[in-house]
Amino acid sequence: MTEFPVIHTNVWDAIAAVPAVLILTQILKLYFHIPGRYVPSLAGLLGMGISIFISHPHHLSSGIFIGFFYGSAAVGTYSSLKT
Repeated sequence: MTEFPVIHTNVWDAIAAVPAVLILTQILKLYFHIPGRYVPSLAGLLGMGISIFISHPHHLSSGIFIGFFYGSAAVGTYSSLKT
């Protein structure tokens, strides 16, 4: 049985990744006229992309796991700011 990878979170998560996902999602929504029901999925995919390729490039499982948090945090931030 393989061990679970150690997932390190840092300042990058809160200061750069979540706002980057939020901004990229809004830009893509604006330019490509993406319906609102697909925006959370888009944010999740963008979060996973940033996490896998930038934040955790050597651990795919860590990248996927943290990517969901990036996308969810961006959607939650947008929702709370809109309300």
